[in-house]
Amino acid sequence: EGSKQESRMAMGRGRARASPSSGSWLLLVLTVMLAVAKADLLDKSSLSFPIEEQVDDDDFDADGGFSSLDGMLQWAIGHSDPAIMKESAKHVSTDDLNKRQSELKELMNNLNMPSDVELMQIAINDLLNNSSNLSLQDRHRALQELLILVEPIHNAHDLNKLGGLAVVIQELNHPDPHTRTLAAWILGKSAQNNPSLQTQVLELGALSKLMKMVKSHVVEEANKGLYAVSALIRNNFDGQELFYAEAGALLLQDILSNATTDIRLQKKAVLLVGDLAEDADDDVIVVPLFSSRILLKSVVDLITASSDLDLQEKALLAIRSLLQLRTTEAQVLKELCGLDVVLERMRQQLQDLTAEEYQKDYAMDLESLRSEVEIILHQKLSQLR
Repeated sequence: EGSKQESRMAMGRGRARASPSSGSWLLLVLTVMLAVAKADLLDKSSLSFPIEEQVDDDDFDADGGFSSLDGMLQWAIGHSDPAIMKESAKHVSTDDLNKRQSELKELMNNLNMPSDVELMQIAINDLLNNSSNLSLQDRHRALQELLILVEPIHNAHDLNKLGGLAVVIQELNHPDPHTRTLAAWILGKSAQNNPSLQTQVLELGALSKLMKMVKSHVVEEANKGLYAVSALIRNNFDGQELFYAEAGALLLQDILSNATTDIRLQKKAVLLVGDLAEDADDDVIVVPLFSSRILLKSVVDLITASSDLDLQEKALLAIRSLLQLRTTEAQVLKELCGLDVVLERMRQQLQDLTAEEYQKDYAMDLESLRSEVEIILHQKLSQLR
């Protein structure tokens, strides 16, 4: 029983490693490689990779294997000699092709590849049945496997059918921050743009635990906690009501008003403010978040507090969404927050950046957004006269 995970992971050990000169014959056996590539991808979960939403998608990964099926195919094509391939094709008869197809089919059958559902069930069972004596390394490996497997939306749905959601949510209580971080990441990835999964995770009471993680002093835990919170409540009004009931407005306000907050956390927070403003119907309900003067000033201050253009862009997008709410007071944005002065300063900054060739296009796009926000502000101010 204890060697299940080892035998499962061993199926993916045969990574494709080849020299450029082997490209011609590689195309002839590519089908076999594709058959084992599924196990290859799961083999990545045994590696120690940084905790980020995105993993670099180069042709080769860090240890010399292929990072994707597409990377494998592109490498094979790029390192093949068309003339040799054409000449080889002349000597391949229909009988040869049929024979090779039969051999490949037999090989694939002998591989006896487990399905994604079976792999998910094994990882869930490892966490469930061996919870008390499972080593941290094996716990992390099981969670990393689930993180890879829940990427397709149908697998994310299967996670709850297999009882996996409750198991992963339980991991949010683990004393190890890395374990909690991986669990939050799985929940966020599963629930993103997935209304039914959002509802299921919310009903299991994960939101309050994730919001507590956002306050963690461990940077990665806080970031993945907010990533999961955002995935749960975006375009989900029930989730947003729970979020506000759990003092979510104050949570975002604290993140944005604290100059020492990790910049990635600030980006996630201000992006969520903009998304919540877009979702809000202020003709029906007044959300305290959007009437907070501290929050409004914090969002505006992000534009001048950092030279990070991505953060400035996210702040502008949030301000644009806030300005479009009936309840947002343009006078407060002008007099208390100094938005008009900040926008003018930004205009001059972007004008300087357009002189730099490598930043010119991005600076022009930002200027277009800045100009749009300025127009909306002036239009709203003119309505008060």
